[in-house]
Amino acid sequence: MNQDRQDSYLNRIERVLIYLNDHLDDDLDLDKLADVACFSRCHFHRIYRGMMEETVIQTVRRLRLHRASGELIRSNSDIAHIAKQAGYGSLEAFSRAFKASYGVAPGSYRSTHQKILSLQIPIKEMKEMFTVDIKTLDPIKLACVDHQGDYMQVGKAFDKVGMWAAKHNLLNEQTKSIGIYYDDPSAVEQEKLRSAAGFVVDRDYDDPHYGLSTRTIAGGRYAILSHKGPYAELEQAYQWFFGPWLAQSGEEAAEAPCFECYLNDPKSTPPADLVTEIHMPLK
Repeated sequence: MNQDRQDSYLNRIERVLIYLNDHLDDDLDLDKLADVACFSRCHFHRIYRGMMEETVIQTVRRLRLHRASGELIRSNSDIAHIAKQAGYGSLEAFSRAFKASYGVAPGSYRSTHQKILSLQIPIKEMKEMFTVDIKTLDPIKLACVDHQGDYMQVGKAFDKVGMWAAKHNLLNEQTKSIGIYYDDPSAVEQEKLRSAAGFVVDRDYDDPHYGLSTRTIAGGRYAILSHKGPYAELEQAYQWFFGPWLAQSGEEAAEAPCFECYLNDPKSTPPADLVTEIHMPLK
């Protein structure tokens, strides 16, 4: 495939990803998605699967379960309602699918992680859940796309910058994916939360069409918490990190945003096995 054709295909698949994120509650219509992408209805799904390495159904299921995991932790909505919103005809079907991806039933998942969020788990047990190292890092240059709104929806920005990186042949096994989070979701209204999705690069890039720019994360001392599990659970790690751990560490957080480094791919990794490193800047 020549470069112009590849770029065109990536742009069209990007439109589909944006559409799926914005219409997650709609019925899945492959003909409609083919029209969004301006691909032949006959061949659209083969092209999508070949480029995304997952089917449209797998993409939608992953996004809906990701949203459901956040709802289970952050809300008191009835689980049957969450199941219906995720596209499942029965609570039993949702429970099976959720357990297959997250390792536990929805009710157990909610109970455990709401206790952790409210710090009802003893500090000693919390300490055993996470490991923290302190390292001195060099400055990190990122090609970024900004996102405003719910942090659970930052995946849209990652899809966008991912398509840009693919166009520029910057995606490989060594590519590091990083998210910068500027605001505390407990202090800032959800729709005003600011974040950025990016990839580590070795030179400056600027692409107004994608809303992409280059920024540098300052070097210096960082406390790095390693978290294994779904992205929806990261808030509990932040609470412990900025609460008991920071108070007992003798350290002081610097006036700079935290960033997260994602060590595996959510498309090919079960949520329970996702590894994220949260970086807290230190004075």
